[in-house]
Amino acid sequence: MSIREEKKQITKQAIMDAAITLFSANGFENTSIEELAKVAGVGKGTVYGYFQTKKEILHAFCENELDQIYKELVSLANPEAPILEQMLTIYMTEFKYVTQNKEFGRIFMRQTIFPDENDAKNFLKNEDKYFQLIFPILERAQGRDELRKDLELLHITGHFYGLYILLMSAWYSGRIPTEEISTAMELIFRQALEGLQPHSDSKSK
Repeated sequence: MSIREEKKQITKQAIMDAAITLFSANGFENTSIEELAKVAGVGKGTVYGYFQTKKEILHAFCENELDQIYKELVSLANPEAPILEQMLTIYMTEFKYVTQNKEFGRIFMRQTIFPDENDAKNFLKNEDKYFQLIFPILERAQGRDELRKDLELLHITGHFYGLYILLMSAWYSGRIPTEEISTAMELIFRQALEGLQPHSDSKSK
């Protein structure tokens, strides 16, 4: 990476960090681009050079989240690792990344799960990237008879993501403390997998 590119990355990260701080303190709607620029230590025009709207910052955060998940999966060094291990890697990484700042995580989850109509297309693009990451993992698991082959990949993803949202809600409400999230996630994912696996008689065919 050139010095110029490195500086651009530093500036972009400074803007995103400022957004996380301000969104958490003041709320998404009550944060202005002027405030973002001031906290980031850059000019207002510089902010617009990276992000045309505040929602674009959320999209960038989502892209960074996917990059982090990918890096964690690569660190497994085994694309044929059991499906439970890979799903736990994906969703624990997502949990840790989103909840680095509790209030920002709340805003981010609300915006991504319930995007407004004007922004839905942009969130769909990030969803597509998400599916491109997860679907090959599920397909390989089907090939190893860890998952039923008659199930749509989108539906399987929905099972795991729905359980992840349930855990996020339990964490925000205080029902499950941070130190118990990993254990709880493994338990409910394992229970879900028991219903998604082929029956023993179909495995032998």
